[in-house]
Amino acid sequence: MSSQPDVVVLDYGSGNVRSAVRALERAGAAVTLTADPRVATEADGLVVPGVGAFSAVADGLRAVHGDRIIERRLAGGRPVLGICVGLQVLFDRSVEFEGEVRGLGEWPGTVEKLKADVVPHMGWNTVDVPAGSTLFAGVEDERFYFVHSYGVQTWQLPGPGEEDSPLRAPLVTWTTHGVPFVAAVENGALCATQFHPEKSGEAGLRLLHNWLAAL
Repeated sequence: MSSQPDVVVLDYGSGNVRSAVRALERAGAAVTLTADPRVATEADGLVVPGVGAFSAVADGLRAVHGDRIIERRLAGGRPVLGICVGLQVLFDRSVEFEGEVRGLGEWPGTVEKLKADVVPHMGWNTVDVPAGSTLFAGVEDERFYFVHSYGVQTWQLPGPGEEDSPLRAPLVTWTTHGVPFVAAVENGALCATQFHPEKSGEAGLRLLHNWLAAL
């Protein structure tokens, strides 16, 4: 990076985001924690954190017009990174507590409870990174830290090399806890991780640095 990128961590009431702010600063960003629409729209990068229930995150985002901010950024090709439930809300819907909650609909798919002997999935796990990943460059074989009970278990868009796949199709990284689920998505300006890079040690810092370097 020729200069320090300006990154906004979207402040919409989600849990403790200070660790994300600190990790992004360590990775080389100048970070602002705000919900100001102008600042969030114009920053070099936007990080959408997410802790807790899908419904609370979705409601919190809409309350500060986060859905519109994300749409405007993506329309202009300006990078967005979702983390944990910040990944989940980018999909169509979640099925939690026996009810369906609408997401932001950037990707088709449903967030469902993990079918595993132990839930939540809490701790370190390896990931299956596709060829050509920018986000995971240099950390393809590392482990990352997960804390969640729900995940996206079916990816509904074609991938690179698949029939009728568009150019620059999304790169999807998978992992397994009881069942396979989406661990990360790289889709042009829109990227997201189900794990917490800010809690994943040096591997997480390298991933954040990779994202910042591409801004």
